[in-house]
Amino acid sequence: MKITVAGEKKEVAEEITVAALIEQENVETPQYVTVSVNEEFIESGAFESTVLKEGDEVEFLYFMGGGR
Repeated sequence: MKITVAGEKKEVAEEITVAALIEQENVETPQYVTVSVNEEFIESGAFESTVLKEGDEVEFLYFMGGGR
């Protein structure tokens, strides 16, 4: 099936979960990534159970701290 990952169209396996996509995409520091699917944030505890569908748009976001 086709989904969009970080603005790039990709072919992925049917019924792939967010967790499997994170692994497949070799996401750096997966324990710190925030994932949105169709502009809705997915709780990290739901990565294993959230199944992606044809046409979904997935973004991997990293929130950085900083300042003085």
